[in-house]
Amino acid sequence: MITESTVDGVPVLLAHQPGPVTAGLLFRVGRADETLATSGITRLVRHLALDRLGPGGPGGPGDGDGSAPAATFTRFQVTGTPAEVAAHLSGVCAALRELPVERLETLKEILRTAPADRSPDHAGRSAQWRYGSRSYGLTGYAEAGLPHLTAEQVRDWARTRFTSGNAVLWITGGGVPEGLDLTLPSGDRCPAPGATSALPALPARFPGDDGSVTLTSVLPRSTAASVFTEVLGRELLRALHRDTGYAYAATAQYLPRDAVSATVVAHAEGLPEHQDAMAGAFVDVLAKLRSGRVDPSDLEAVRASALARLDTPGLAAARLPGRAADLLLDRPHRTVAEERAEIGAVTAGTLHEIAHALWEGALLRAPRGSADGAGLAAAPTGSAEAVSGRAYPALDDPGTVLTVAAEGVGLAGPAGLITVRYAECSLVQAYPDGARHLVGHDGFTLTVEPTRFGITAAELTPLDTGVPPSVLVVMPPRSPARIPRTTPPAPVPVPAPAPAAPAAPWFTVLLWVLGLPGIIIGVSVLLLGIVMGDEHSRIAPDNAWFLFKWLLAAGASLIPWAVCLRLRTSGRK
Repeated sequence: MITESTVDGVPVLLAHQPGPVTAGLLFRVGRADETLATSGITRLVRHLALDRLGPGGPGGPGDGDGSAPAATFTRFQVTGTPAEVAAHLSGVCAALRELPVERLETLKEILRTAPADRSPDHAGRSAQWRYGSRSYGLTGYAEAGLPHLTAEQVRDWARTRFTSGNAVLWITGGGVPEGLDLTLPSGDRCPAPGATSALPALPARFPGDDGSVTLTSVLPRSTAASVFTEVLGRELLRALHRDTGYAYAATAQYLPRDAVSATVVAHAEGLPEHQDAMAGAFVDVLAKLRSGRVDPSDLEAVRASALARLDTPGLAAARLPGRAADLLLDRPHRTVAEERAEIGAVTAGTLHEIAHALWEGALLRAPRGSADGAGLAAAPTGSAEAVSGRAYPALDDPGTVLTVAAEGVGLAGPAGLITVRYAECSLVQAYPDGARHLVGHDGFTLTVEPTRFGITAAELTPLDTGVPPSVLVVMPPRSPARIPRTTPPAPVPVPAPAPAAPAAPWFTVLLWVLGLPGIIIGVSVLLLGIVMGDEHSRIAPDNAWFLFKWLLAAGASLIPWAVCLRLRTSGRK
């Protein structure tokens, strides 16, 4: 049985369980509440609070309670004696009231290499495509804001999010440990963030390059949806692993997202040589469930397992974390009897309906080309609209053009078009060398490299003044090796004209036939002129006229020869 109490304005849920006491202080704040420019701030606040306690005590950073904040919750959990639990949680609350920001830079450096800041898992990658770079999509991004958060920002986040009105404590003990101090800043309950969307249509697909297959879909939260997810997991395991060996892992998870919605994540992994067959079998399982072909034995087995969990000893203590989360989300509490009735009401027809709803909201990540015929729209990989402004062709590739406009920037090239409008920008990383890296709300990114596009700082003024100041992150200097050094493409060499081909024998004969008479006549006229001249080399007028006419005849005979020779040397015979 779960009982309720209050300590320092914080609701407390209690359920008895033999053995050491376990307690969890839950806050309604997580990754989905951040922005891309401040991403990592929730985890930083959490670790600053734990850092003051040191690594030695229960629940400290060194004993395994280092879980990163989820999309909507942040948890501090501890197990020990009642005195140890009280000391730990009291210390957490004291640190949240006055964060030890003198350790800020050290903690930031540590967290940059911690697991939560590494590559997203398969569910995180799908979240990027479904939600973009906001709300629940942030679970798929690295914590880009972490290195640049200030002491003022983390203090303000702790003061407004880690409050008594935004917390619930659960304890697996008979009562509240003596000496527990949960004094926190006052504040209201924070509602769960609304879901954003980056997809124009569903169901949709996008390519993955690691050989795995992942399907995510958002369903209304219900017991029936939870039962369906377990049935789906059994079907995938049988079809992809046991019967065919296409996959070495096949799972399905039901993950509550907020008070009314849950995310279903189905995933399969196999060897590269089986990835196409695995993707086909994966889609076939979904089609089978949509057609209403539910194995009765699967439904009975899942229903029996769900009912058996409600008979587990210590059920009340096991339900404490879920009850605390529902309380923070203002989700109505359901009794065990109500849950039993809901499980018993699930039929094959119910699962058939849920299978259709799952497919209507599905986002499938599969190897490229393996699910093209499944009736899923291709998720966009570029922007549909361009901006109009000044164009800057890339110096190393004139076919790639950067456009800077009053309302946004665009990059068009062989790979397509990316447009980021200033009003729909989640992050701008500004580098001292002038480079700008932009991330749009839809998740599309582009980088402005001044050295590549020949653009000056003054010409980037529309960008720098157009984006909201809250999304601007000033980056440290880059290594010179990372700054592109481009030169204009070398001019295409013009080939030299090919040498004239040697004359053919018949053409040589033609030249002699046309030119020889003219040459003979010309030489004869010159010699005759010498003979006709007197002692002073003068020629009588009548003789001169006679010689002139013969010279004209010689010249006329040479004209065809000259024309033919010209045509030959120009390559046009």
